[in-house]
Amino acid sequence: MRTIVFEVCAESVEASLAAREGGAHRIELCAALSEGGVTPSHGLIREVVERSGLPVHVMIRPRGGDFVYSDEEFRVMRRDLEHACTLGVAGFVFGLLHGDRSVDMGRTAELVRMAGLREVTFHRAFDHAIDIAQALEDVIQAGCGRVLTSGGASDVETGASSLARLVKQAAGRIEIAVGGGLRLENAAALARSTGARHFHGSLRRFLTEAAPEGEHVLFEDPDPVSAKVFVDSRDVRAMIENLSLA
Repeated sequence: MRTIVFEVCAESVEASLAAREGGAHRIELCAALSEGGVTPSHGLIREVVERSGLPVHVMIRPRGGDFVYSDEEFRVMRRDLEHACTLGVAGFVFGLLHGDRSVDMGRTAELVRMAGLREVTFHRAFDHAIDIAQALEDVIQAGCGRVLTSGGASDVETGASSLARLVKQAAGRIEIAVGGGLRLENAAALARSTGARHFHGSLRRFLTEAAPEGEHVLFEDPDPVSAKVFVDSRDVRAMIENLSLA
Protein backbone atom coordinates (compact mmCIF):
# COMPACT_ATOMS: atom_id res chain seq x y z
CA MET A 1 0.00 0.00 0.00
CA ARG A 2 1.29 3.45 -0.94
CA THR A 3 2.05 5.91 1.84
CA ILE A 4 0.81 9.32 0.74
CA VAL A 5 2.83 12.41 1.68
CA PHE A 6 1.18 15.82 1.39
CA GLU A 7 3.19 19.04 1.55
CA VAL A 8 1.57 22.43 2.04
CA CYS A 9 3.11 25.36 0.22
CA ALA A 10 2.88 28.18 2.76
CA GLU A 11 3.87 31.83 2.81
CA SER A 12 2.79 32.72 6.36
CA VAL A 13 2.91 31.48 9.93
CA GLU A 14 -0.87 31.10 9.88
CA ALA A 15 -0.81 28.86 6.82
CA SER A 16 1.95 26.78 8.39
CA LEU A 17 -0.06 26.27 11.58
CA ALA A 18 -3.10 25.28 9.53
CA ALA A 19 -0.90 22.75 7.72
CA ARG A 20 0.07 21.23 11.05
CA GLU A 21 -3.49 21.18 12.36
CA GLY A 22 -4.71 19.53 9.18
CA GLY A 23 -2.15 16.74 9.34
CA ALA A 24 0.24 17.81 6.57
CA HIS A 25 3.55 15.98 6.48
CA ARG A 26 5.81 18.95 5.73
CA ILE A 27 5.84 22.61 4.71
CA GLU A 28 7.41 24.24 1.70
CA LEU A 29 8.00 27.78 2.92
CA CYS A 30 8.30 30.68 0.53
CA ALA A 31 7.30 34.30 0.03
CA ALA A 32 5.41 35.93 -2.86
CA LEU A 33 3.40 32.98 -4.08
CA SER A 34 1.88 35.39 -6.62
CA GLU A 35 5.28 35.29 -8.34
CA GLY A 36 5.67 31.55 -8.03
CA GLY A 37 7.52 31.86 -4.72
CA VAL A 38 10.82 33.41 -3.64
CA THR A 39 13.11 33.02 -0.62
CA PRO A 40 11.26 33.87 2.63
CA SER A 41 12.62 36.19 5.29
CA HIS A 42 14.78 35.21 8.26
CA GLY A 43 11.95 36.01 10.68
CA LEU A 44 9.38 33.94 8.81
CA ILE A 45 11.68 30.93 8.56
CA ARG A 46 12.51 31.05 12.25
CA GLU A 47 8.89 31.46 13.36
CA VAL A 48 7.64 28.59 11.20
CA VAL A 49 10.45 26.24 12.22
CA GLU A 50 9.85 26.97 15.91
CA ARG A 51 6.06 26.92 15.88
CA SER A 52 4.86 24.49 13.23
CA GLY A 53 6.48 21.32 14.53
CA LEU A 54 6.74 20.08 10.92
CA PRO A 55 9.74 19.60 8.65
CA VAL A 56 10.21 22.97 6.93
CA HIS A 57 11.70 23.05 3.43
CA VAL A 58 12.73 26.57 2.41
CA MET A 59 12.61 27.84 -1.14
CA ILE A 60 15.86 29.33 -2.39
CA ARG A 61 14.92 31.66 -5.25
CA PRO A 62 16.24 35.23 -5.37
CA ARG A 63 13.52 36.62 -7.66
CA GLY A 64 10.51 35.80 -9.79
CA GLY A 65 10.78 35.23 -13.52
CA ASP A 66 12.96 32.66 -15.22
CA PHE A 67 15.37 30.18 -13.65
CA VAL A 68 18.59 31.26 -15.35
CA TYR A 69 20.63 33.05 -12.71
CA SER A 70 23.60 35.40 -12.94
CA ASP A 71 26.75 34.85 -10.89
CA GLU A 72 25.57 37.57 -8.51
CA GLU A 73 22.18 35.94 -8.07
CA PHE A 74 23.77 32.56 -7.45
CA ARG A 75 25.96 34.07 -4.72
CA VAL A 76 22.79 35.35 -3.06
CA MET A 77 21.26 31.84 -3.30
CA ARG A 78 24.35 30.36 -1.66
CA ARG A 79 24.24 32.90 1.18
CA ASP A 80 20.50 32.39 1.73
CA LEU A 81 20.99 28.62 1.90
CA GLU A 82 23.91 28.93 4.32
CA HIS A 83 21.89 31.21 6.58
CA ALA A 84 18.77 29.01 6.50
CA CYS A 85 20.91 26.07 7.61
CA THR A 86 21.46 27.90 10.91
CA LEU A 87 17.69 28.20 11.50
CA GLY A 88 16.88 24.50 11.79
CA VAL A 89 15.28 23.88 8.41
CA ALA A 90 14.83 20.28 7.25
CA GLY A 91 15.32 20.85 3.55
CA PHE A 92 15.54 23.15 0.56
CA VAL A 93 13.65 23.74 -2.65
CA PHE A 94 15.35 25.26 -5.69
CA GLY A 95 15.75 24.88 -9.42
CA LEU A 96 18.33 26.21 -11.86
CA LEU A 97 18.45 26.06 -15.64
CA HIS A 98 20.85 27.07 -18.38
CA GLY A 99 19.79 29.46 -21.12
CA ASP A 100 19.06 26.50 -23.41
CA ARG A 101 16.57 25.23 -20.76
CA SER A 102 18.68 22.27 -19.71
CA VAL A 103 19.29 21.65 -15.99
CA ASP A 104 22.22 23.59 -14.54
CA MET A 105 23.74 20.47 -13.03
CA GLY A 106 26.91 22.11 -11.73
CA ARG A 107 25.19 24.76 -9.63
CA THR A 108 22.42 22.38 -8.58
CA ALA A 109 24.97 19.85 -7.34
CA GLU A 110 26.84 22.62 -5.49
CA LEU A 111 23.71 23.65 -3.59
CA VAL A 112 22.92 20.00 -2.85
CA ARG A 113 26.39 19.61 -1.31
CA MET A 114 25.90 22.76 0.74
CA ALA A 115 22.58 21.41 2.04
CA GLY A 116 24.44 18.48 3.61
CA LEU A 117 22.06 15.89 5.04
CA ARG A 118 19.00 18.10 4.49
CA GLU A 119 16.49 17.02 1.85
CA VAL A 120 16.51 18.78 -1.51
CA THR A 121 13.65 19.23 -3.97
CA PHE A 122 14.17 20.52 -7.51
CA HIS A 123 11.13 22.75 -7.97
CA ARG A 124 8.93 23.53 -10.97
CA ALA A 125 11.79 25.06 -12.92
CA PHE A 126 11.77 21.42 -14.04
CA ASP A 127 8.57 22.05 -16.02
CA HIS A 128 10.38 24.66 -18.11
CA ALA A 129 13.13 22.23 -19.16
CA ILE A 130 13.42 21.53 -22.89
CA ASP A 131 13.34 17.75 -22.32
CA ILE A 132 11.81 16.65 -19.02
CA ALA A 133 12.87 13.00 -19.42
CA GLN A 134 16.51 14.10 -19.70
CA ALA A 135 15.97 16.73 -17.02
CA LEU A 136 14.87 13.99 -14.61
CA GLU A 137 18.11 12.08 -15.17
CA ASP A 138 20.10 15.29 -14.68
CA VAL A 139 18.30 16.15 -11.43
CA ILE A 140 18.93 12.62 -10.13
CA GLN A 141 22.62 12.85 -11.04
CA ALA A 142 22.90 16.25 -9.32
CA GLY A 143 21.79 14.60 -6.06
CA CYS A 144 18.24 15.86 -5.53
CA GLY A 145 15.90 13.56 -3.65
CA ARG A 146 12.64 14.91 -5.05
CA VAL A 147 11.33 16.86 -8.03
CA LEU A 148 8.19 19.00 -7.89
CA THR A 149 6.41 18.93 -11.24
CA SER A 150 3.17 19.18 -13.15
CA GLY A 151 4.60 16.90 -15.82
CA GLY A 152 5.86 19.74 -17.99
CA ALA A 153 2.31 21.02 -18.43
CA SER A 154 0.53 24.13 -17.16
CA ASP A 155 -1.22 22.10 -14.45
CA VAL A 156 -1.31 18.59 -13.02
CA GLU A 157 -4.53 17.56 -14.76
CA THR A 158 -3.13 18.40 -18.19
CA GLY A 159 0.16 16.74 -17.28
CA ALA A 160 -1.29 13.60 -15.65
CA SER A 161 -0.08 11.12 -18.28
CA SER A 162 3.37 12.72 -18.32
CA LEU A 163 3.51 12.51 -14.52
CA ALA A 164 2.73 8.80 -14.68
CA ARG A 165 5.63 8.34 -17.13
CA LEU A 166 7.98 10.28 -14.86
CA VAL A 167 7.02 8.09 -11.88
CA LYS A 168 7.88 4.99 -13.93
CA GLN A 169 11.11 6.53 -15.20
CA ALA A 170 12.14 7.50 -11.68
CA ALA A 171 11.77 3.87 -10.57
CA GLY A 172 12.39 4.75 -6.93
CA ARG A 173 15.60 6.68 -7.60
CA ILE A 174 13.89 10.00 -6.83
CA GLU A 175 10.44 10.98 -5.59
CA ILE A 176 8.07 12.66 -8.04
CA ALA A 177 6.02 15.28 -6.16
CA VAL A 178 2.83 16.19 -8.00
CA GLY A 179 2.08 19.90 -7.78
CA GLY A 180 0.61 22.77 -9.77
CA GLY A 181 -3.17 23.02 -9.83
CA LEU A 182 -3.77 20.22 -7.33
CA ARG A 183 -7.29 20.65 -5.91
CA LEU A 184 -9.61 18.75 -3.61
CA GLU A 185 -11.76 17.84 -6.59
CA ASN A 186 -8.99 16.25 -8.68
CA ALA A 187 -6.74 14.82 -5.97
CA ALA A 188 -8.06 11.25 -5.82
CA ALA A 189 -8.07 10.82 -9.61
CA LEU A 190 -4.53 12.17 -9.89
CA ALA A 191 -3.25 9.92 -7.13
CA ARG A 192 -4.69 6.94 -8.99
CA SER A 193 -3.56 7.89 -12.49
CA THR A 194 -0.02 9.03 -11.66
CA GLY A 195 1.00 6.41 -9.10
CA ALA A 196 2.90 9.12 -7.21
CA ARG A 197 3.35 9.16 -3.43
CA HIS A 198 4.18 12.83 -2.89
CA PHE A 199 1.76 15.70 -3.50
CA HIS A 200 2.02 19.46 -3.08
CA GLY A 201 -0.54 22.26 -2.88
CA SER A 202 -1.23 25.64 -1.32
CA LEU A 203 -5.01 25.23 -0.75
CA ARG A 204 -5.42 28.99 -0.54
CA ARG A 205 -8.83 30.51 0.06
CA PHE A 206 -9.85 34.11 0.52
CA LEU A 207 -12.36 36.09 2.49
CA THR A 208 -13.54 39.42 1.11
CA GLU A 209 -14.85 42.26 3.21
CA ALA A 210 -18.21 41.97 1.49
CA ALA A 211 -18.63 38.26 2.25
CA PRO A 212 -20.75 37.18 5.25
CA GLU A 213 -18.69 36.52 8.36
CA GLY A 214 -17.19 33.04 8.26
CA GLU A 215 -17.96 32.49 4.57
CA HIS A 216 -14.86 31.22 2.79
CA VAL A 217 -14.58 31.53 -0.96
CA LEU A 218 -12.22 29.40 -3.06
CA PHE A 219 -9.16 31.32 -4.22
CA GLU A 220 -9.50 32.45 -7.82
CA ASP A 221 -8.68 36.09 -8.52
CA PRO A 222 -9.40 38.16 -5.41
CA ASP A 223 -9.03 41.89 -5.08
CA PRO A 224 -5.61 42.20 -3.36
CA VAL A 225 -6.83 45.20 -1.38
CA SER A 226 -10.00 43.73 0.10
CA ALA A 227 -9.29 39.99 0.21
CA LYS A 228 -7.59 38.07 3.00
CA VAL A 229 -5.77 34.95 1.84
CA PHE A 230 -5.67 32.01 4.25
CA VAL A 231 -5.41 28.22 4.54
CA ASP A 232 -8.10 26.19 6.31
CA SER A 233 -6.88 23.15 8.24
CA ARG A 234 -10.07 21.34 7.19
CA ASP A 235 -8.99 21.60 3.56
CA VAL A 236 -5.61 20.10 4.42
CA ARG A 237 -7.30 17.19 6.17
CA ALA A 238 -9.73 16.70 3.27
CA MET A 239 -6.89 16.75 0.74
CA ILE A 240 -5.03 14.01 2.57
CA GLU A 241 -8.20 11.95 2.82
CA ASN A 242 -8.90 12.37 -0.92
CA LEU A 243 -5.35 11.44 -1.89
CA SER A 244 -5.57 8.34 0.29
CA LEU A 245 -8.61 7.09 -1.64
CA ALA A 246 -6.38 5.98 -4.52
